[in-house]
Amino acid sequence: MKSRTTIATIFALLLTCIYATKEATKKKKSKLYVPQIDCDIKAAKIINPEFIAKCPSGCQDVKYRVYGTDIYASFSSICGAAIHSGIIDKSGGKILVQKVAGQSGYKGSFSNGIRSLSLPRWRESFIVSEGKPKKGVQYPSTLEYSSSSNTPVKGGSQRKEYRTTAVPLQTTQGAFTTAKAAIRTTEFVSTTPKPATIPTTIMTTITIQATTGVATKPPVAIHKVRDIGQVQAVQGRTQNQGLQRQEPIVSFRKPSTSPANLAIETDLWKLGSSLFDTGFSSKEDVVPKPLEPVSQGNPNCKVDLSFLIDGSWSIGKRRFQIQKQFLKNVAQALDVGPAGPLMGIIQYGDDPSTEFNLKTYTNSKDLQNAIEKILQKGGLSNVGRALSFVNKNFFEDANGNRGSAPNVAIVMVDGWPTDKVEEASRLARESGINIFFVTIEGPDENEKQNVIETNFVDKAVCRTNGYYSINVPSWFSLHKVVQQLVKRVCDSDRLACSKTCLNAADIGFVIDGSSSVGTGNFRTLLQFVANISKEFEISDTDTRIGAVQYTYEQRLEFGFDKHRTKQDVLNAIKRINYWSGGTSTGAAINYAFEQLFSKSKPNKRKIMILITDGRSYDDVRGPAAAAHQNGVIAYSVGIAWAAQDELEAIATDPDKEHSFFVDEFDSLYRFVPRIIQNICTEFNSQPRN
Repeated sequence: MKSRTTIATIFALLLTCIYATKEATKKKKSKLYVPQIDCDIKAAKIINPEFIAKCPSGCQDVKYRVYGTDIYASFSSICGAAIHSGIIDKSGGKILVQKVAGQSGYKGSFSNGIRSLSLPRWRESFIVSEGKPKKGVQYPSTLEYSSSSNTPVKGGSQRKEYRTTAVPLQTTQGAFTTAKAAIRTTEFVSTTPKPATIPTTIMTTITIQATTGVATKPPVAIHKVRDIGQVQAVQGRTQNQGLQRQEPIVSFRKPSTSPANLAIETDLWKLGSSLFDTGFSSKEDVVPKPLEPVSQGNPNCKVDLSFLIDGSWSIGKRRFQIQKQFLKNVAQALDVGPAGPLMGIIQYGDDPSTEFNLKTYTNSKDLQNAIEKILQKGGLSNVGRALSFVNKNFFEDANGNRGSAPNVAIVMVDGWPTDKVEEASRLARESGINIFFVTIEGPDENEKQNVIETNFVDKAVCRTNGYYSINVPSWFSLHKVVQQLVKRVCDSDRLACSKTCLNAADIGFVIDGSSSVGTGNFRTLLQFVANISKEFEISDTDTRIGAVQYTYEQRLEFGFDKHRTKQDVLNAIKRINYWSGGTSTGAAINYAFEQLFSKSKPNKRKIMILITDGRSYDDVRGPAAAAHQNGVIAYSVGIAWAAQDELEAIATDPDKEHSFFVDEFDSLYRFVPRIIQNICTEFNSQPRN
C-alpha cells in the first residue's frame, strides 16, 4: 500500500513539474510586440537609440526622402532607408534601427528603386538591419517621439515670474560616479498650486536627468538644463546602464507669448548639437541646411567644348598653373551643366591624351576640382597631332557628344606649335568642329624663323576674320580674356564650322509625275529621292527636306517645315501618290521657288534637285536663271527622253557637276553618291573669311 502511495506522489510531482516547465516556456516565448511606424517618420523624431519597428507598404515614394547609403542621416525616412538598403521591399516589414554618430558626409545612390540624396554633413545617423531581436536585448514595445508641442493639463492660466541662476549640480548616488558640472537653472514662481500644461521640450530635458540613476529629486517648478558635456556624459552612462526612462517631473504652464517661453527656448538651443546627438529634439521637424541647387547649365550656351591645353616643357610649371586657373575661370563663367555647355580637356605634348571627356563632369564645381588635379605631362607642342586626335576620338557619342550641340575645340598654345596644323585642322573643320586658338606670348621677330608653319593660326581656325583667334601678349594677362572667349564660344549663330554639308541645307525635290513616267518607274524615282534624303542630318535646325510633284500643274507634297525627323521624311516620301499628266518643267521651277525656297532660313543653303524623263512643254531657261540669281543651287537628273540642253540650262554652273543623265530608271541609284559628294565638295570649298 505504501509503495502505491509513494508512486502516486511521485507521479503527481512529475506532472506538477511538467506543467510548471510548460508555463515557464510559454512566458519565455511571449511574443514581442513590434510598434508600427509611418513611411514619413524620420529617425530624428524617435528618441529610442535602438528599436525594432514595422514599416507599412508603399514607402518607396519619392516624397519620403533618404540621405546617404548604408549609413543614413537621421533626417531620412526610416522605411525609405530600409527599402534603399534592401532590408525590406515596397511591401514593408520588420526592421531593426540603431542610432550611430553623425557623419562628415553622406553619399547618395540609386538602389532598389529608391534614389537617395547626398548630404554634406549631419549630426546623427542610423543604420538599418533585419528585424530580428538580438540575444539579451530588450526592445521597447512603444516608441518615444520628440516633439515641441505642449501637452494640455487641466487647470487655468497662471501668472509666473522667472529668474535664471547658476547652481552646483547635486550629487547623485547610484551605479556611476558623481558628475561635477554646472546646471543652468531657470526657476518659475507660480501664483497657483496646479500646473496647466507640460511643455514637452522641458519634459524631454528632465527625462535625461531622470535616467541618471538614483538621482535626488529636483524641486517642483524648477527646469534644469545641463551643460553640453554633462548631457553627453549622462547619455553615455544611461545607455551603458540600460536604465529605464522615468516619467518627467511636472513643470508649470506659461503662455506662449510670455518672456518666459522665449527664455526657455533660448536656453534649450544653447545646447548646440547635444540635443541631436542624444536623439532629443526641441523642434517639431529637424530640417537640414538646404543644399545648394545644382545648376543644369546655361541654356543659352549649349555647346560641346574641348580644351586642348599645352603641357609641353616650354610652358614651365608656373605658367602651367596659370593655364589651369584660366580653365577654372572659364568653367565658372560657362556655367557647365547638362542643359548648357559641357567641357572636356585634352593635354598635349609629344602626344595628346584625354584628361576627361564631355560626360565626366556635369557642373562647374566638380570640373574646377578636376582641373586643379591635372599634372603637366611635358614634351613638345604637337598641336597638329592633338587636333587630329580630337577629330578622330573626342567628339564621339560614347564620350558624351550630344549631336544637337555645336562642337568647339579651343587650342591653348604657348609660343608656336612644333608640328604642322593645316591638314589636321581642315579635316576637323570639315567634320563640323569649330576651332578657336588662344596663343600666348607668340614669337617675336627674331623667333619667327623657328616657326615650322607660318600663319598657323589662320590655317587652323574656323574662319580667318579674327573671331576665332585671341592673342594674349603675356601669361599674366590671360585672365583678362575669359569673358571675351566665353561670349564668342556661346554665340552659336556665329559658330560657322558647325554647319556641314550634311546639316546646313534646305533641299527641295521637284519630281516629274507625267504620264510617260508610269506607276512602277514613279516608285523607283521616289526610292531615289529617299536614298538621297537619308544621307543628310534632318531636323528643324539641320537639313530640311521638301517635295513638289508636277505635270501640267504643280502640287506641294510637303514643305520644309512639315517633317522634322529623318524617319518622318522617309515616310512622307513613300506616301506620295503618282499624279500623271503633261510636263511643264518651267512652271514647276517657278512653283518650287515660291512654295519652298522663298521660305528657306537665311543660314541654309538652298538646293533644288529636279528629276524628269522628258522635254518640257514650256520654257525652262527663264525660271532656272531666276532661281540661280536668288541663291538656289540646282541639280538636274534626266532619264530616257529628257532633253540634254534643258538639263544643262536648269543646272547650276558648272554643268558637268550639277547635271546627270541615265537611260533607265533602274540606274538612278548610281547617282546618289556622286550627288552627295558634289554637294559636300561645293560646301567645303567656300571661302573661310
